[in-house]
Amino acid sequence: MRQTCLDLLCLADPNDKALQVQAWGAQPWAVDTERALPEPAGIPGRPLRPVLMAHTDIKPARLTTPEGHAGLLHAVCHIEKNAVDLALDVIWRFAGMPHDFYLDWWQVAQEEALHYTLLRDHLRSLGFDYGDFPAHTGLWDMAERTRHDVLARVALVPRTLEARGLDASPAVKTKLVSIGDHRAGEILDIILRDEIGHVAVGNRWYAWLCAQRGLDPVATYPGLTQRYQAPRLKGPFNLAARAAAGFTAQELLQLQAPSSTSTPASINSSTQSAALTAH
Repeated sequence: MRQTCLDLLCLADPNDKALQVQAWGAQPWAVDTERALPEPAGIPGRPLRPVLMAHTDIKPARLTTPEGHAGLLHAVCHIEKNAVDLALDVIWRFAGMPHDFYLDWWQVAQEEALHYTLLRDHLRSLGFDYGDFPAHTGLWDMAERTRHDVLARVALVPRTLEARGLDASPAVKTKLVSIGDHRAGEILDIILRDEIGHVAVGNRWYAWLCAQRGLDPVATYPGLTQRYQAPRLKGPFNLAARAAAGFTAQELLQLQAPSSTSTPASINSSTQSAALTAH
């Protein structure tokens, strides 16, 4: 499994990557949990388009125009493409985890590939395609910063950046449904349902890793956010979705404290909130 995931991660064509991830399906994988795989150059594989730039340089059209409508969908589609890469990366990169760790993230990869495909197909139905608009690399930037520590990776990608998708998804859906795009609303409902499970996977393995290292999960988290330059989380928060994803009552209370309501200007790498930033 882990070598296959590395091979898939290196594919440049996101459509081929998503198709192959889904085609592999839920197999009775042989998982070599201990082997350290050498990192090849040029990961993740990326297509020539979309053009990648700083999020502050992306100037979207108004949502009520065809380009603005498609641009918002494209932003979410780009997030899901990156989410496929992130799930594949955590599988091949981090050796020495329990067998179920790899199976959990393989399930995540399959669901993210489905999300990407649903959004890409919907974009095509509107006369656009993935790659037609510029995008940024916020999610993958955090993957790079946490590449040497699996604890930091699960703390700051699924539990932080992807959890922002739980918060932002209702507002993105409202925007799209308000202009009559009910199909997009249906797709976002699927994504929200699955992303609750993905964040739960992050919570599960964060708690496991903290227990293995003798760390308190709540006390450890702020230090990780500072060390790896993660955003301070900004409301409004989807507390029901976060609770369903396994955040504790203490964590939910801390989210609502005043110190959690500002985000450093240099960081804008949340998940579906990136789509909101573009609009």
